[in-house]
Amino acid sequence: MAWLVPAGCGIAVDLAAGTGLFTRALTGRAENVVAIEPDWRMRDVLATRSPGVRVLPGSAEQIPLPDCYADAVLVSTAWHWFDLGRAVPEIARVLKDGGRLGVLWTSRDRAEDWVANLDVIRSPGQPRNLDEVRERLARQHSVVLPAGAEFGPPDVASFGFSRVISVTDALAWLATASQVLTASPAERDAGLTRARAALLARADQGELVEMPMMSWCWRADRLTRAVEDAG
Repeated sequence: MAWLVPAGCGIAVDLAAGTGLFTRALTGRAENVVAIEPDWRMRDVLATRSPGVRVLPGSAEQIPLPDCYADAVLVSTAWHWFDLGRAVPEIARVLKDGGRLGVLWTSRDRAEDWVANLDVIRSPGQPRNLDEVRERLARQHSVVLPAGAEFGPPDVASFGFSRVISVTDALAWLATASQVLTASPAERDAGLTRARAALLARADQGELVEMPMMSWCWRADRLTRAVEDAG
């Protein structure tokens, strides 16, 4: 958070905020936090759990905020869903000159083989070995701005940590992944059975696992507008 959010941040926008996990982490690091989320069900949960946060319907491609409004626009685990040709200019419009665009993904650290193997679903179109898992992740965890984007040179950083989680909760987490949801029932069940065995092999007597985690972070600052653009 300290690496992504600029010092003295007045207004931070959490774009594609979901149910607000990252939104709530922003409170206290910015004077004002605005959460933008297109799904009304997730917005309702976000608003209930996030007092003091301004919650608005909208998307990365249509941000319901005025020009030059925000000191930071931040995106947690959603960048890969955006139509970048529309979203990047819209983010640049909303940011003040010098404002920060920050993008991150936080998930299991697949650098460890046993963690990457949890993602293996042996069916067509899904990751079937560790190399395919890591290749899929590398494609997803990347930020490439369209040509002419009004941002300066980017910085990247990664931050590792661990999370203690039960085997049951870990399996429920794995079951929400798109490659699991879209696999055939037989392949999905087989994959989750393999994952359960791998988790139990790492678990203590209470069936708790220390899961390696990683936050992949990217940031760039908006360029100063030309005089004619500033109006």
